[in-house]
Amino acid sequence: MALYFIAGNSLVTWIPRLAGQRSLLNVDGLDWKRAKWPPLAKRYIQFAERMSTVLPNAIITDSRVVQRYYISTYGASSTYIAYGSDLPRRPAGPTLARLGLAPREYVLFVGRLVPENCAHHLVEAWRRLDTEMKCVIVGDASYAEDYKAELRRLAGDDARIVFTGYLFGEGYWELSSHAYLFVETSGVGGTHPALVEAMNFGNCVVVHNTPENLETVGAAGLWYDGRDGAQSLTPVLRTLLNAPPLVAAYRQSAVERATAVYSWEAVTDDYEALFRSILQGEVS
Repeated sequence: MALYFIAGNSLVTWIPRLAGQRSLLNVDGLDWKRAKWPPLAKRYIQFAERMSTVLPNAIITDSRVVQRYYISTYGASSTYIAYGSDLPRRPAGPTLARLGLAPREYVLFVGRLVPENCAHHLVEAWRRLDTEMKCVIVGDASYAEDYKAELRRLAGDDARIVFTGYLFGEGYWELSSHAYLFVETSGVGGTHPALVEAMNFGNCVVVHNTPENLETVGAAGLWYDGRDGAQSLTPVLRTLLNAPPLVAAYRQSAVERATAVYSWEAVTDDYEALFRSILQGEVS
C-alpha cells in the first residue's frame, strides 16, 4: 500500500496499482488558491485535484470543509481524518531569553511568510495597539523576499515586533508553551498544523475567519474578518489584551477541543481502520 500527500501528486498514484498495490492520497487543502503559483501551475494543480478523484483507490481529507468541496465539485467521497496536535510543553528557557521574551507577555504567529498567510494583518494591527506586550512572528520563506521586506516596512522601528525566522523543535515548543495568545492569519489551506498545535499547547487562539479555520477552532477560539484585515483584528486583540480571565477561559476550551478532536492517538486509529478496510477490499 502506498500513501501520498497533496493533490498535486495525484498523477503518480496510479503507479503502485500496476503492481497490484493499493494507493491512497491525502489531498490536503486547496493548494491552487495560493498566490505563489503562476496561472499555468494553478491549472496543473486543479487538473491534479480532479485526477485525485480518479487515480488513487481512495482520498483522504483533514478538513470537513475540503471534504464537502470534493463532494460538491467532483461528486467524490473521501475519508475524513483529522490532523494531530500532541507536542511536548517546555519550561521557559534559552529561546525566550535569547529573544528577550517573558512568559505570557507576547502574542505568537507561526507560518510561512507568504502573502496568503496574511501575517501583515497582525503586524498592522499590532502597530495600532497601546501595549508593552510583544508580537512574535515565527517563520520565513525563501521565495517571498518582497513580502518579507513589506512586513519589515510595516513593522518599522517598533521594537515590540520580533521576527525570529524559522524555529523548530525545542525552540518552537518553548515559544508555543508560553504565549499569551496565538493568531492564525492564514487565508488559504485546510487544517493548519500550527493552529491545532497552538490549541494543544493551551493557547487562546484568534483566527482569520476562513471556513477551514472556523471548523478547526469551533467554539474554542475567536475570529476576525479577513476581508477587513487589521481593521477587524485590532479590536479583537485589544479586548483580549485587556481581559486575562477571558483568555484563560479560551485557553482551557482550546486544550479540551485539541484533546478531543486533534489527538494523534485518534488519528492513527483512523488511519489503521482505513488501511484495514482498503486491504479487505471494502474500498476499491
